[in-house]
Amino acid sequence: MEGFGKFIAKSKIVILIIGVLLLIPAGIGYVKTRVNYDVLYYLPKDIDTMKGQDILLDEFGKGAYAIVIEDGLTAKEANELEEKVKSVDHVSDIISYNDISHGNVPLEILPDKYAKKLHNASTDATMMIVFFDNTTSSDETMQAIKDVRTVTDKKCLVSGMSAVVTDTKTMALKETNIYVAVAVVLACAVLAFFMDSFLVPVFFMLSIGMAIIYNLGSNIIFGEISYITKALAAVLQLGVTLDYSIFLWHSYKEFKVQYPDDHDEAMALAIEATITSVVGSSITTVAGFIALCFMSFTLGLDLGLVMAKGVIFGVIGCVTILPAMILTFDRPLEKTMHREILPHRLDRLAAFIVNHSWIFIVLFIVLLFPAFYGYKHTGVYYDLSDTLPANLDCTIANKKLESDFDLNSMYMVLADKDLSPKASNEMMEDINKLDGITFAMSLDSMTGAQLPEEMIPADLKSKLKGSEHQIMVVGSDYKVASDNVNKQIDSVNEIVKKYDSSAMVIGEAPCTKDLITITDNDFKIVSAVSIAAIFLIIFFVLKSATLPLILVATIEFAIFINMGIPFYTHTTIPFIASVVIGTIQLGATVDYAILMTTRYKTERYSGESKKEAITTALSTSIPSIIVSALGFFAATFGVGLISSVDMIASLCTLMARGAIVSMFTVILVLPSFFVLFDKVIIHTSLGFIDKKNK
Repeated sequence: MEGFGKFIAKSKIVILIIGVLLLIPAGIGYVKTRVNYDVLYYLPKDIDTMKGQDILLDEFGKGAYAIVIEDGLTAKEANELEEKVKSVDHVSDIISYNDISHGNVPLEILPDKYAKKLHNASTDATMMIVFFDNTTSSDETMQAIKDVRTVTDKKCLVSGMSAVVTDTKTMALKETNIYVAVAVVLACAVLAFFMDSFLVPVFFMLSIGMAIIYNLGSNIIFGEISYITKALAAVLQLGVTLDYSIFLWHSYKEFKVQYPDDHDEAMALAIEATITSVVGSSITTVAGFIALCFMSFTLGLDLGLVMAKGVIFGVIGCVTILPAMILTFDRPLEKTMHREILPHRLDRLAAFIVNHSWIFIVLFIVLLFPAFYGYKHTGVYYDLSDTLPANLDCTIANKKLESDFDLNSMYMVLADKDLSPKASNEMMEDINKLDGITFAMSLDSMTGAQLPEEMIPADLKSKLKGSEHQIMVVGSDYKVASDNVNKQIDSVNEIVKKYDSSAMVIGEAPCTKDLITITDNDFKIVSAVSIAAIFLIIFFVLKSATLPLILVATIEFAIFINMGIPFYTHTTIPFIASVVIGTIQLGATVDYAILMTTRYKTERYSGESKKEAITTALSTSIPSIIVSALGFFAATFGVGLISSVDMIASLCTLMARGAIVSMFTVILVLPSFFVLFDKVIIHTSLGFIDKKNK
């Protein structure tokens, strides 16, 4: 590897030129990569709710729908407004009172149970269901939502998943660049304070920034990525790869002492040393992200692949672009050097921890149960729209829908087109009897003595009955993702299967119900895969049967604390956090434990006694662990504070806190484990010497 290092040192200008030129295709790829703002899109394609969405699109030309509320309009104004909505590109169909009656049939003639659901006489608000000819999160549907709001001059409110996705996109686009800026500024501040140069953090950020752009630009190979992945990728890549730059800088400084007149040689040797440590360190991080790819909910695959790729780009940038920058700007760097705040060794603190290890073992035992209990019982939420800012258009519309129509969610039944009118009516009657049902309507249920079938317009029939299926609409007073609506959907499903075994219950609420079931299983799989993968990596790296158990147990304890805190603070977290945070925290912060363990093993191998080896390992590791953890904390904490998207804010807050909790756990608990299990470790590991003196 020394030859590679010498090549990089000699070719520094060429590398910088190539690195800058590569930003051009990367930037184009970044701009061209589509961003998906619909979380439900990542559900498995083989479940009924997703199959039903495809049928809705293929057979009826309806891929998404929204509920539009007209407030305080005369019949004429309502008709004019609906005509404007119909004229919007990609609006497929509209179902409303005016659409049903064409203004010729008084509202009172409609069955009372349906009339009240279409029109609120006390507020003079009327609702209509607007269907779009593309999927919920397609660019065409999101543009159509904006156009509906525009052509109606804000005289109506638009509710539904597509409206939520549209507003989420608008909000995320405004904030994503701010996330990166905040992460960079805070990370620079931490590094400038704790490192020995005010300028070196700038080059860290520049080289990591280039690696981030390469990573985001290369996402073009996937066609599209989730907005969550886009929002987190840069911040997360900065946080987990910052260590690599610190390793290189410290190594370069050490070799500069040996080669004061040949900085190229010093850098070549630093690159050689850094590659060895960085590759070993990055493997556990990559393994953590790859574990996410085992999720059935493919948002994990999306985030896992992008971040695993980002770590690899981070390693490459650390041993090519960063050395070239440091050598090119060596003189300015030397002029901005200052005394480090943290000493290279913290002998007194290390000695205190080792000599009082029993205290931290007791703390571990005392905190383990409440931490694990909180970890298992922390509340999670699945309805992303419920956490959006109150001033968003979709949030206002959802509240209006709830207050004026007792409607919190709407879903559909896809039934056989040839289902008899009698069976269809009985099905709707059975559904309407269920608790929390606001209405259940089919084309057949709207015909009767008061409204003969011949009075139903032909175009309305075509909207609700296709070549093989018919659409039935169900409104619920229960919120999406609530236990009540999930039980209700089970009951609705039982009823519709009784009349039509092939019928499907589809829509946002049923999809979210499937999401709950799927991600609960994913959590178990991802946790098992990440622990097993990292256990095996540590096993082969450290050549020990017991050290992997001790290291993984230490970080898992930190994860229990981090993820258990929300339970005790009565805070609910987004469902995806319960799946990905543990994996990310394990993969990214187990490096702290490996760093200390490697030094402990080296000292023990050289013949040091148990306490001497542990004290030296702890003393020399604490500064690196602190700087590393604070860098990760700085990159994520600020985003957690400023993000208006609660999912992103929660994920970043959890990652920031996880870095700090892991830092304290590794510094306090891990060396205490070494003291307690030293005898076991040396007899189950290669490369240890059991020196008799204590």
